[in-house]
Amino acid sequence: MCDTCGCGNPDEFKIHDRQNEDGETEKRKNGETPHHDLDHAHDHTHEHDHHGHSHSHSHDHGQKKVISLNMDILSENNRLAERNRGYFEAKHVLALNMVSSPGSGKTSILERTIQAMIATHKIFVIEGDQQTSRDAERIEKTGAPAIQINTGSGCHLDAKMIHLALKKMEVDNNSILFIENVGNLVCPAMFDLGEQKRVVVISVTEGDDKPLKYPYMFQSSNLCIINKTDLLPYVDFRVETAMKYARQLNPDLEFILMSAKTGDGMNNWFNWLGKHAG
Repeated sequence: MCDTCGCGNPDEFKIHDRQNEDGETEKRKNGETPHHDLDHAHDHTHEHDHHGHSHSHSHDHGQKKVISLNMDILSENNRLAERNRGYFEAKHVLALNMVSSPGSGKTSILERTIQAMIATHKIFVIEGDQQTSRDAERIEKTGAPAIQINTGSGCHLDAKMIHLALKKMEVDNNSILFIENVGNLVCPAMFDLGEQKRVVVISVTEGDDKPLKYPYMFQSSNLCIINKTDLLPYVDFRVETAMKYARQLNPDLEFILMSAKTGDGMNNWFNWLGKHAG
């Protein structure tokens, strides 16, 4: 069980490089912490206001005093995230961590994005799901290289998974890397992957109080995409209310409204990507 979020075994997962292998399971040996170095990676020091935690608790039980000390349980993840970030910076890669609830339309957004931009940009994709390679198969049909990470019972990607996936997929210089995280608005908010930007996707079918229910995800994101706007006439979703709640948590959060189905608003997303990709 994951000590951080209570999900499944974080040290057993599969990375599928569909062009070169059927799949590989990574396991950590008892008592050992693996260290992996990316080729061309550089260490950089950055300040981030999330992902570190320190807690101390004491309880009296008769004559016994039990003290539980949890010092920065995400320190190993953060170390690898910094290595990933240095790798991206050295290669001038725009790495985006795409996060959402299940069914928000992340994969559909990526399909349309790749189809529109692949002629002018080098694009790579890391797909995260608990099981199957269906999303990676969908992405490959657009012409972009994709690697699938299956987390098993795990509910999020972490920096180690991305670190190992990058060893299997050589990302070109001056490219865009989309990391489609597992559908979950809780645990992925805690794990820095080394991305430059975090993009949270919500759909109008989910309710306009989403930011209040999952505040940390919106606090830690740079852009919020509100998808499936073609359904606004049929659902009880108030765009201004959702944006107001999110801005209460993160005044700097940007918004793009779109429909991946109809294409409305997608150009704003393409322009945002082009601005940050350089």
